[in-house]
Amino acid sequence: MQTTKKADGTRGPERKFLTFMLGQASYGIDVLKTREIIRLVDITAVPRMPDYVKGVINLRGRIIPVIDLRLRFALANADSTERTCIVVVQVNLPGNLALQMGLIVDAVEEVINLPDADIEPPPNFGAQITTDAILGMAKVRDSVKTLLDIDKVLAGDSAAFQAGF
Repeated sequence: MQTTKKADGTRGPERKFLTFMLGQASYGIDVLKTREIIRLVDITAVPRMPDYVKGVINLRGRIIPVIDLRLRFALANADSTERTCIVVVQVNLPGNLALQMGLIVDAVEEVINLPDADIEPPPNFGAQITTDAILGMAKVRDSVKTLLDIDKVLAGDSAAFQAGF
């Protein structure tokens, strides 16, 4: 964690996030979870996986599972563009399973430094809706970015990957 200078001249905690787009919404993940960003490549399908698990890629000799985050979040499917890419992340899943996974996103935006003061807790949507996978909501310029706990976003997929990868 870094520090940033506050308006009163003192220093406060700051965190770095990689931000990306899915549709019209902007999301962020801890930059320390990001391993690399690659262009969209051919993905080998794996049978009996959920629709949002697109398959696997061979990344310099390593087999990496690939998730379409649009489909994982139940967003409408969209055609790929020249900005569509795969963000390779290191995730820690239940059962001490650490692995790299690829996340298909519509476009990568930037790496931003966010002071803790600019991060609000997740909103309360009521008792029936859980926000465990949301770290917070970041106020960036005139917009809001949803900060994700990528480990928790992908935690429900761990059984499939333990069996297949």
